[in-house]
Formats: sequence, structure tokens, C-alpha cells
Amino acid sequence: MKKTDVLLAIERLKQAVARLEDALGRVRDDLDRDGAIQRFEFTVELLWKTLAIQLEYQGITCQSPRNCIKLAFRHGLIEDDELLLDMIEDRNRSSHVYNEKTAEEIFTRISKLYAKSIRQVLERLESTL
Repeated sequence: MKKTDVLLAIERLKQAVARLEDALGRVRDDLDRDGAIQRFEFTVELLWKTLAIQLEYQGITCQSPRNCIKLAFRHGLIEDDELLLDMIEDRNRSSHVYNEKTAEEIFTRISKLYAKSIRQVLERLESTL
């Protein structure tokens, strides 16, 4: 793994975060909310994969989203592994089980907790290089 691979992964994550934040700022109805949830799903996917790339650059291999998050926490790349694990759980719930109440609950967590935390992880990753 080269430093350019890490930089590219961070740039992709940065773009996804910007798109998520844009979507959150435009929610007017259920359709907008569902679009924001979908952006959250792919942002979380890029987040854990970016952590995996950063870990691999440091010589550490991880096998799954949960494993990557635990290792990223252990190696100081993230501050709150439990919140990121909750994001993975909500990403899985939102993409596999659709229910109006669940969608609203997940959207609330995205807008109140997750988006800010994802931004903080991105900034931390950018500062480590």
C-alpha cells in the first residue's frame, strides 16, 4: 500500500462526506430523507474501507468493517469505536430492512450524531498524513 492509495481513499471519503452533508441540508420530505440515508450508507462503506487502507499502509490487516473499526480505535485513528460500530449496524439495518419508523430513527441519528462523527474521523485521517 502506497501513500497515494491512502490519499486517494481519503479524497473519495471527503467527497462522500460533502455529498452526505449536502443531502442532510436539503431534506424536505420522505424522498429527500431516504436519499440522505442512502448517501449515509455509501459514506459509511467508504469510511471503514478508508480506515482499512490507512491500517494496511501502517502494516495492519483487517478483515471486516467491525474488525477494521476496532483496530483503528486501538491504533488511534478514531476516538469512538462504539459510535462507528453503531453506524455499521444502522447501515446494515437501513439497507436490508425497510420500515418507516426505523428509517426515521436512523435519519435522526445520522443528522444529530453520525454526520459530525464521520466529519471528525475524516479530519483526523487528513491530519495523520
